[in-house]
Amino acid sequence: MTAKAVRSPRKPLGLAVVLLIVVAYLAVGAGRAEAGPVGLGTATSYGVLAASAVTSTSTVLDPTVVNGDLGVSPGTSVTGFPPGIVNGAQHRADAESLQAQTDLVLAYDDAAGRTPVTSVATELGGTTLLPGNYTGATLGLTGTVTLDAKGDPDAVFVIKSNETLITAEGSSVSLIGSANPCNVYWVVGSSATFGVNSDFVGTTMAMASITATTGADFEGRLLARTGAVTLDTNTITRPVCDTLPAGSTTTAAPTTTAAPTTTAAPTTTTSSTVIPGSSTTLAPTTTAVPATTTPDETPTTVAEGSTTLAPTPSTTLPEQVTVPGSEVEGTTTMPGTDLTGGTASTSTTAGGTGTSGGSDTPGTTTVELARTGSDSGRLAGIGALTLAAGCCFVVASRRRIRSA
Repeated sequence: MTAKAVRSPRKPLGLAVVLLIVVAYLAVGAGRAEAGPVGLGTATSYGVLAASAVTSTSTVLDPTVVNGDLGVSPGTSVTGFPPGIVNGAQHRADAESLQAQTDLVLAYDDAAGRTPVTSVATELGGTTLLPGNYTGATLGLTGTVTLDAKGDPDAVFVIKSNETLITAEGSSVSLIGSANPCNVYWVVGSSATFGVNSDFVGTTMAMASITATTGADFEGRLLARTGAVTLDTNTITRPVCDTLPAGSTTTAAPTTTAAPTTTAAPTTTTSSTVIPGSSTTLAPTTTAVPATTTPDETPTTVAEGSTTLAPTPSTTLPEQVTVPGSEVEGTTTMPGTDLTGGTASTSTTAGGTGTSGGSDTPGTTTVELARTGSDSGRLAGIGALTLAAGCCFVVASRRRIRSA
């Protein structure tokens, strides 16, 4: 007889391997999601956010300062500002503060539900925490707690208290190893109280209320879900962080709306001339303003004690003298000066010019002597008269000789 081979049953190794891969992938993905920062949404811009009221006690000389937005919703009460100072926007039961409270609820639930967690003792003072999620029934801080990012600026710290968080006077939070204040979150199940002159770092999200006593300073945020935020001469400076959608670990690209640029067209005034009774419009006329040129002036230096006279332009007029009794057409007399003095003038009449003691001779121009009144003019006049008298005497003598 031939022995039959016995087949062993097949093991579903392939299915098991696939299941392991899926579980590992989900675990790794969950771990990466848990490691990211907590998305605060619109609450990112707030230094102080309360549900019922925000109250501050301070003075003008030593005011409470909030470097960031301040808001309250659904309550409306904000007191102590001024003298308190808000270097940001204030929102009271408006759409912005309501949305910020909605985002705070999502962020709180995200941080409170993160796993895995490491349990810590109530007293955090004197301890050093590495990146991760920590939880305790109640948390207190006396002295200093150190958060060490080990050189990773993206490292995230989530520290949760099921009840309260209370810090002692002068306590502090120290960041080392490139730890980033944006990535430090304190989740408080009821209320948080910060001691006098304590220095705290990170975003505090309290289910109920937050109280900051005198001189406590914060590099982070004070966000209360259902109660009030009470301040007393504090400085709260929110860190500049990426805005993440509430409950999300993915950075949302900021949306920038560029204001439209309006270019004003140059204004041109055109003057058109319309001819009355005509449908024709003349082309615009451009009148150029002539440039004014000032002639160069050469300074004149005048010696002290001397007088400089402005030059007097001289005009020479053609002068004619008509000897009395002469009737010769076109006769031009010798230049000279009238003894009586005066200004020469020319007169012309139609059909001729009347001369002294003569007849109308066409085309004759008589120029009266200019009267200058000078001695040289008088001498010239006397000479002319003497010459004329001599000529008359010679003519008379010749006539007498001829008649004899």
